[in-house]
Amino acid sequence: MRATIEKAYKGSAQADRDQLVMENIDYVGRILSTMTFFIKNNDHRENLHSAGILGLVQAAAAFDAEQGVAFRTFAYPRIRGAIVDEMRKQSPLSPRLMRQIGTVRKLCETLEPPITPEQLAARSDLTLEEVLECLEGMRFIKPDNWNDLSDVVHKTWRTSIDSPEDLAEKEEIGRLLAELIEQLPEKERLVMTLYYSEELNLAEIGAAMGLSESRTSRLLASARFRLGEAIRWKTS
Repeated sequence: MRATIEKAYKGSAQADRDQLVMENIDYVGRILSTMTFFIKNNDHRENLHSAGILGLVQAAAAFDAEQGVAFRTFAYPRIRGAIVDEMRKQSPLSPRLMRQIGTVRKLCETLEPPITPEQLAARSDLTLEEVLECLEGMRFIKPDNWNDLSDVVHKTWRTSIDSPEDLAEKEEIGRLLAELIEQLPEKERLVMTLYYSEELNLAEIGAAMGLSESRTSRLLASARFRLGEAIRWKTS
């Protein structure tokens, strides 16, 4: 009897995991949409999408609903991490961009926060568009912080080990972030709103704003950078 019950339980658990995967395949595409600027061709996109699906399956297998975390919040870093790992294997960044990223990173180490993209362009021989391209590219060559700005924006990142102090700090950052978003340049603020609040992908946002996906991606990267710098300055 016990073996029968355990078998039934495992079968039910597998069915729940399969349902999570099927219900969230579109979420993989949405996350991938923020990385389209570096996707070389359809084969490359398919490889990255497959990596994201693998991350989704792993997230479904590890998910525990009793922890009180929304599944998409739990799965986000795992899906994106799997995509980024695959991107690193395929080396999507050109030697030119890598050199420019090196310039931007050195400047970031010397300038006082809050640093802006305009400052980076003014202090280098790069155009503002090249700086924004670097900021987008930097997301794929540095280690991911699973509790990063995206998690704060979603305001749903919670784990069972959060202390009251941790939760209070995150709520304070959430309030600060809401204020800072209102101070963003108009286009960047609109991209952030459409992406995080309306949950549109970059292609949909670009279509709504009359912009290309690559331009939309750069605006999102710029907005994230400005917010991250402002938070670093306010909380340091």
